[in-house]
Amino acid sequence: MIRFHPIRIEDRARIERYTMPSAIVNCDLSFANMFCWQGVYHSAWAEVDGFLVIRFHIDGGTQIGYMQPVGEGDFASIVPALRDDAHAHGQRLRLIGLTEEGCERIRRMHLGLFAFDSDRATEDYVYLADDLRQLPGRRYQPKRNHINRFAAAHPDYRYEPLTPDRFDACMALEREWRRTHEGHTAELCAEQRAMQRAFAHFDALGMIGGCIYVGDRMVAFTYGSAVNDRTFDTHVEKADPAFVRDGAFTTINKLFAEHLPARFTHINREEDLGIEGLRQAKLSYHPAFLQRKFTAIRLHTDEREVKALWQTAFGDDDRFVDAFLLRYYDPGRMLSVRSDGRLAAMLHLLEFESELGPVTYVYGVATDPALRGRGYASQLLDQALREIDARGSTALLIPSPGDERLRAFYGRFGFAGAVPVAFRSPDDFDFGTGDPTTDRAMIRRRDAAPLPEALTCRYRTT
Repeated sequence: MIRFHPIRIEDRARIERYTMPSAIVNCDLSFANMFCWQGVYHSAWAEVDGFLVIRFHIDGGTQIGYMQPVGEGDFASIVPALRDDAHAHGQRLRLIGLTEEGCERIRRMHLGLFAFDSDRATEDYVYLADDLRQLPGRRYQPKRNHINRFAAAHPDYRYEPLTPDRFDACMALEREWRRTHEGHTAELCAEQRAMQRAFAHFDALGMIGGCIYVGDRMVAFTYGSAVNDRTFDTHVEKADPAFVRDGAFTTINKLFAEHLPARFTHINREEDLGIEGLRQAKLSYHPAFLQRKFTAIRLHTDEREVKALWQTAFGDDDRFVDAFLLRYYDPGRMLSVRSDGRLAAMLHLLEFESELGPVTYVYGVATDPALRGRGYASQLLDQALREIDARGSTALLIPSPGDERLRAFYGRFGFAGAVPVAFRSPDDFDFGTGDPTTDRAMIRRRDAAPLPEALTCRYRTT
């Protein structure tokens, strides 16, 4: 079993021996981020065969994940050791924050054993540092206008480095910002605790910060630390709500970038968390690229069987099937038939809300081509409809467009119509055919009510 250590200040040099030379710009590999957010993620580190491994609790919950190992060479060889460590905690292996190259290494050495997925909300925005320092060209004209407006409204403003004597003012500004956005809260939130930890160890963490004053009033501050030798990560940026409209955020952003050491050629401003306003704000600074972060999860035997049958029956690519397996697959919602020890046929029962009330989507009805003609699909549909009726739900499914043979087959089970249907899910997963214009549902109602002209189905998360 791998011996992991809690992340302490005195571990910084040893950890950064791996991260500083690395080309990975993921903000999660900033030593300061790992240390300051340890109260949430319980991050720990280990050295395994020349690689740095970070283990943490995903979203602060009970599931553990492992960051992409950092070191020279191919880390795929230590994946079995990480798998054993995860198994020792009663969990399967989850690798988080993988680069595209990291995914390829795992695919190559552990063929078919992992599913891969990514989440747009977790991608880091990485900018050319000189773009943020200079705001050059027409595309940055709106930003320059914001700064000019701020300077005109507050001609006595000044930029100052962030020093310990200003930390109390930062916390007071942050509390005011949070009060106007979220209402008063007596208990410190996770970000505030991370800030307190950062300020308590600012110099030891290698932090750099800056702030803006108008007269004697602090109106904005920011700070961060290095991810690697060339990339700086902005951890926190806050502005007094009374000065936001004047351009306080744009001003602190540019001035801080100007005062960073010249060795930093890129600035990581972290993810947008799927918040639309934050996404638009980050995009407005024209990132050089978005650092994608992939997740690789080692599949259970049943999941590998589902994936193999799905791809044999439908021909969908790895990306689509992996997304379904990692986000929506539940063995408790799958009906199946086995033959000679292997998965021969399956279907999945997914719950949605619609204009008809609760509906159960009979999804992914598949039979191994070599085993068709044995009545497996009919057997599964009979069982599915009994369960759906017991729930008091309406059933729907989508046959392949233009396949009259399938339509006739499903018609024998009481499905009828060709109702245009639109699916809504938390992550825009495509539950249809891949072409919304061809998504037509056959519906089986328990009453004799007419079918709707169109249907919108929203995925039920509980």
